[in-house]
Parts: sequence; structure tokens; C-alpha cells
Amino acid sequence: MNVTLKPFDFSQAVARAGLNLQGQPLGKAAAAEGGGFQAALTQALGAVSNTQAQAGRLQREVQLDNPNVSIEETMVAMQKAQIGFQATIQVRNKLVQAYSDIMNMQV
Repeated sequence: MNVTLKPFDFSQAVARAGLNLQGQPLGKAAAAEGGGFQAALTQALGAVSNTQAQAGRLQREVQLDNPNVSIEETMVAMQKAQIGFQATIQVRNKLVQAYSDIMNMQV
């Protein structure tokens, strides 16, 4: 079995990490192209916020006796909003724990 290794390309590695050759983060324009974690997190938080707003609107309409809004639809929307919020809290807790673990690492 013949194994050949490619030479390590430092500039390609730092570009994939979102850094320039000096180790500084790339500008916002370069980071926005790939989307990345920040964009995904922002989109997820927006979706949770929209779900909570929709549940609040439906709840208000039920309280005002709107015949076009059912109690079942409202309860399902409220449960979706609650599950989304709980998932967001779990993600936040995991991120804080990961940050704490990294900060406590010995260098």
C-alpha cells in the first residue's frame, strides 16, 4: 500500500477557518458569503421569535372570540412556540458550557 501525502497549504487552511494570513478574521463581506454559524443561529432565533409572535396573535384572537381562529390551532401554535423556545435555551446552555470548557483549558 503506497501512501502519499499532499503538502499542507497554510493559506487554504486559514481561508477555510475564516481568517487572513495574519490570523485576523476576514471582513464581514467575506464571512457573509458562506453564511456560517452566525447566519444559521440568527435565522433559527428569528424563526423561534416568529413562532412565538404567531402564537401570541392566535391567543389574542381566541380571547377576542374570533370565529375564524380555533382553540386547537392556537394550542398547537403555543406548543410549537414553547418547544422552539426550550430548544433555543438548550442550545444556549450548550454554547455557554462549551465556552466555559474552552476558557478553562490549560495552555
